[in-house]
Amino acid sequence: MSDTATDFVRANTRVAPVPFLPELVLHQAEEPIELWERTEAAGGEQPPPFWAFAWAGGQALARCVLDEPELVAGRDVLDLATGSGLVAVAAAKAGARSVLANDIDPFSLAATRANAEANDVKIQLYEGDLLSEGYAEAGVILAGDVFYSREMAAQVLPFLRQAAGRGALVLVGDPGRAYLPGEGMVLRHTYDVPVVEALESVPMRRTSVWQVVFTYR
Repeated sequence: MSDTATDFVRANTRVAPVPFLPELVLHQAEEPIELWERTEAAGGEQPPPFWAFAWAGGQALARCVLDEPELVAGRDVLDLATGSGLVAVAAAKAGARSVLANDIDPFSLAATRANAEANDVKIQLYEGDLLSEGYAEAGVILAGDVFYSREMAAQVLPFLRQAAGRGALVLVGDPGRAYLPGEGMVLRHTYDVPVVEALESVPMRRTSVWQVVFTYR
């Protein structure tokens, strides 16, 4: 992980409590639209700054884990497409034996490392495409806001279903994105989650935590 990514994260965010999770803090963008436009202007050199915001699905999933620590306590956890690392931090706070935060974006992992330090927890980082490479070690897989596009949904859903089929607990946080699957999901919780209105066009999102279950096809 480069010092450039870490410096960029720290220069463009401030540490503040998460709206729906006041017991946690996160490096968050002070000017979300400005930061988004800046990274878009960089073209292919830098992906969108998903790591700079507390997205609704991640907040709901983190709230679920903190309120029900028995879901992760003493278990090995994978936070898939970690973004800011918010869900990974929550899992570590809830007593997970180990937490691996995965993303393909080095800026995301730089933010995750900074957020782990800010919350005084230990998180392992892995940069790479686990959806293609596979990963069979975690007993719990957490995924917030991963059904935001048809392409991403087509990649992530088989991965999650395969994990559920081998016995992993698979939980997804989602605010009703268009590509959330309509079957093979069991509703666990629903919350009204504060969001960044400049990005979501509303101040609150009704957001659910789902458990992915294995279904024979």
